[in-house]
Amino acid sequence: MQRIDGKEALRAKEERLRSLLLAGLSGNAAEYQSFLKDLSAHLRAFLRKRLSRLPDDVEDLVQESLIAIHNQRHTYDAQQPLSAWVQAIAKYKLVDFLRRHAARDQFNEPLDDESDLFSSADAQAAEARRDLNVLLHALPDQQRLPIIHTKLEGLSVKECARLTGFSESAVKVGVHRGLKALAARIRGEE
Repeated sequence: MQRIDGKEALRAKEERLRSLLLAGLSGNAAEYQSFLKDLSAHLRAFLRKRLSRLPDDVEDLVQESLIAIHNQRHTYDAQQPLSAWVQAIAKYKLVDFLRRHAARDQFNEPLDDESDLFSSADAQAAEARRDLNVLLHALPDQQRLPIIHTKLEGLSVKECARLTGFSESAVKVGVHRGLKALAARIRGEE
């Protein structure tokens, strides 16, 4: 019997999930149900690894991710890897969870901790802002402006479109492509 290496096994899992999703998108409810069931096991493992200190929250996050994947299923491009699309959605849900969790925990910090008084947090924040500005200014306006307005200033896609003169879909595409380009630059792939 021939042994399957790790990459081949991952490719086989990806292709199986992809075919189940595509069948589901074509109207096969049983295949779509299988897709969600199999995907939940993968999401559970993915999130459990990242939330090892908060195991009670993993299942809620799996369900939130599955709902988001279900609601966004129409955005899946069959020419792209399924794992990247699913992972992006799961990561967004994880980041949202961590933000909520951090906001909840900020009230548990002692107010009289003097060791933080002279910390270099302000200097580090200023340095991070400079680095981000350098990265952002390397992007074309179609990517930079939507990121600045929606991600940094917190405007809605509609507000950003009105402000920049881009269509709403161009704003969404600009954010997506810009974040992808930023990630590639940070990884040194450019």
